[in-house]
Amino acid sequence: MAVIRSLFVVTHPEAEHHLEGRVGGWHDSALTERGRRHARAIGAELRRRITGPAEVISSDLARTWETAEAIAAELGTAALADPRLREISYGIAEGREQSWLDERFVFPPAVGDRLDHDVGIDGAETRRTAGERVYAAVDEALTRESACQVIVTHGFAHTFVVGRWLELPLEAMGRATFATRPGGITELREDDAFRNRTVHSLAEVGHLGGD
Repeated sequence: MAVIRSLFVVTHPEAEHHLEGRVGGWHDSALTERGRRHARAIGAELRRRITGPAEVISSDLARTWETAEAIAAELGTAALADPRLREISYGIAEGREQSWLDERFVFPPAVGDRLDHDVGIDGAETRRTAGERVYAAVDEALTRESACQVIVTHGFAHTFVVGRWLELPLEAMGRATFATRPGGITELREDDAFRNRTVHSLAEVGHLGGD
């Protein structure tokens, strides 16, 4: 029987900036009380699915780190921090009201260079810059000798974690999106026979119940 290597990608649940209507990015917003309940629910769901040891690797921002610690506690391990798994940076917009960013944001063109598109915000990352660091973080994680890993990250960065797992070249990621939701779990699998990589499930949130 083929051995299955699994990578679970978790996006953090509800954080304070969601309720405050503020821009996230690298703004260090903590989880809300509801978010902490959901983080524990994510941990319990992963404990149900993962039968052996697992590594937990997380963005170092408060909202992802809180989530990772709740997961690691359930899995009986310690989380590892990797700042490269942070959300895309919105530069001077971070922590401001979302409406401030919305009034100034320059959307990417329908055709042409989308990876290097300037969104018009000082200090903001391009899609390429964010993708390069997330790809590098995933590359390093996949060199580790672990049959199961959990990566805790953010909504935008989630796309690049999945893209790197599938070995999609960064140049192909100008338009690709693997949409997720707060507290979502994406399960990626690789079999040991054919070495095929599969998106087994995408952004599941049933473990959060109706809360």
